[in-house]
Amino acid sequence: MHRVFISYHHANDQKYKDDLLGYNSLHRIFEDQSVDTGDIDDNLDDDTIREKIRDEYLRDTSVTILLVGTETKYRKHVDWEIYSSMYDGKRNKKSGIVVITLPTTQCGFFQAAHEGEKENVYPDTTSWAAINERTEFKNRFPYLPERIIDNLLEPKARISVTNWDKINEKTLAFLIEAAYKDRQACEYDLSRPMRRVNS
Repeated sequence: MHRVFISYHHANDQKYKDDLLGYNSLHRIFEDQSVDTGDIDDNLDDDTIREKIRDEYLRDTSVTILLVGTETKYRKHVDWEIYSSMYDGKRNKKSGIVVITLPTTQCGFFQAAHEGEKENVYPDTTSWAAINERTEFKNRFPYLPERIIDNLLEPKARISVTNWDKINEKTLAFLIEAAYKDRQACEYDLSRPMRRVNS
């Protein structure tokens, strides 16, 4: 089983993390390595913040699951966790990323990024559209963090976006395994400055 870190908005979406962990305890799909991100001094420079999160909170994980609710994109700790998951450090290497939009977002769209994903996760979908414009991604996924949209626009950053109602034992196992396998080949866009405040 792969070691997974779950990033989410603690105040709003704890129920969904608990539900995901409950489901995982029944089916043993991944090993949860999530820890609560403690208080980190905002006055530290970006590299120090990234290093602390990568080495102290995401250590030894290879896949990050991002649970996206209606206010997730405004949370600085979520942005720091995404950035740190994408960063290829000396001690801890970059992770694969799976994004799950929660029911509160009422999102009906999804994004397949890995070989075999369309057949394994969306077998009933027969028509696919290629998107390569930020405006269209933002229209389809209005609650995604900007850093995720940056990377959906980056062809070599392989990030899947799926809906909570698509999650079952088979699909979750596939998405985690696919993200794990493709993680080292990902070329993430890290150009966006790290978020400094919640909004």
